[in-house]
Amino acid sequence: MQGLLSNFRNTMIVSLLLSVVMIVGYMVHNRGADVIFVQAVFRWMHLVFGILWIGLLYYFNFVQIRKMPDIPAEMKPAISKHIAPEALFWFRWAALFTLVSGLALAWSRGFLLEALSLGAASGFVVPQHTFIGVGMWLAIIMFLNVWLFIWPNQKIALGMVEADDAAKAKAGRTAMLFSRTNTLLSLPMLVTMAMNQTIFG
Repeated sequence: MQGLLSNFRNTMIVSLLLSVVMIVGYMVHNRGADVIFVQAVFRWMHLVFGILWIGLLYYFNFVQIRKMPDIPAEMKPAISKHIAPEALFWFRWAALFTLVSGLALAWSRGFLLEALSLGAASGFVVPQHTFIGVGMWLAIIMFLNVWLFIWPNQKIALGMVEADDAAKAKAGRTAMLFSRTNTLLSLPMLVTMAMNQTIFG
């Protein structure tokens, strides 16, 4: 067991295999892969990717950004050259797959257009479409912040793109502000994701 758990790749492979076994169990219990089953798979994927995305967002804002000024200068390259690029890789791709799986879930449940129009497509008579639509638009804004502002500026700040010190400092500040914007938007977005399903089903 120690050999398995000391290897991250093998740990994740076994975790995924156990998940597949459980998913198949749900499919058997459901008597097939109908629309409800597909929705359940999309919801699971949305949760997994969302936890990875928001977890890394919170790591950056609760830990890394706040503690970087306290780290001695000679130790900072360990973060900027090794930890941050790896974390940003998982961060940006988790954002993409969270968005795609969320849109797929809304589509499979038949309310994608209604949600994206904030309920206008159904005449504003179904409040859950407005609520979940607000959450979806917050998530879309957060996703765009990751790919259009945070990641391009982090590449400059971390020295992955050639730039002088002033440009790196400016890019780091810009990336931080957009990351903080996503942190600000995350809690109201999560309210809609958590409460919509509970209140409206």
